[in-house]
Amino acid sequence: MHVLRAYCNHEQPWIVWNREFFGGKAMRGTVFHYDEDQDYGYINGVDGKRYIFARADLSQDIALLRGTVVEFRADDGTAHDIVAATAPRRDPSQRPTRSAERRPAPSMGLWAYFLRALGDDYRNFTGRACRKEFWAFYLWLYIVLVALFGFGILLNLAISGFDDGPRTSIGYVPALLFVLVAILPSIAVVVRRLHDIGLTGWLVLLCYTPALGAVAFLIFGLLPSQFEENQWGPVPAGVRVSPKSSPAPRPTV
Repeated sequence: MHVLRAYCNHEQPWIVWNREFFGGKAMRGTVFHYDEDQDYGYINGVDGKRYIFARADLSQDIALLRGTVVEFRADDGTAHDIVAATAPRRDPSQRPTRSAERRPAPSMGLWAYFLRALGDDYRNFTGRACRKEFWAFYLWLYIVLVALFGFGILLNLAISGFDDGPRTSIGYVPALLFVLVAILPSIAVVVRRLHDIGLTGWLVLLCYTPALGAVAFLIFGLLPSQFEENQWGPVPAGVRVSPKSSPAPRPTV
């Protein structure tokens, strides 16, 4: 009877036998840690408790990675008969809702990209930056710079009295300070843009060469993102990945 019920519930019969005749409490949890050298690990149960286990407690060969969902028999702080948890079967007649569909992460606004580059990512030379982030930063960089220079001109004219009095350049100090603050973030965003297209960040030096600087800057800003995770991180938020550009699945043997 237990075997018949196991097949009805899509479970292996020996799992039900262990749960009902060898004592303990059937439970689900996630692998928290496993030390292969010392052969011990911990599972966080759904009851909020942590259970210790060894490889001998596995009932099937599973990857003991952190966060792996497993089912086990809890017995006095120890986990036994550990198996990989099976995902609940969905009725094929039910269509997934829009909230359940995978959607690409939304991108940020132009001003938000600019503020983040000046703030949190001002010395981030390891991540990736999409084309929108790259051009948003430089667009607002020059807008703010022109505004500060315009303010400086008006301030200098106001100090000199709009006549032929002594000239001053004190009004350009805010623009000069802004340029000094933006030097490091401007280099970092180019490095992240190079990472996004799969190139080393050292190519940023080409942007500061007299002959190739403008051309290299334009090419780096126009090349599309790599549509898969690379050594510098995952695909940036907001990058649209078309089915043709997605990597084809590898055939299983």
